[in-house]
Amino acid sequence: MTDERLARLRAHDRNIGRYRRLLKTNLSDIERQFLEQRLSEEKSAVESLAHPAFHPGTE
Repeated sequence: MTDERLARLRAHDRNIGRYRRLLKTNLSDIERQFLEQRLSEEKSAVESLAHPAFHPGTE
């Protein structure tokens, strides 16, 4: 795994932690919905980085 990819995984992991902490607080429905969407996007990004599809000529 490249250093850049590892750094990106760590950044997504920090964001996931931040969103989970925020979801434990008192939020409006709109705020909660926004954070849940962002959390889902971050998890998808981690999954894509951790298990990239095979593309010839790339890593």
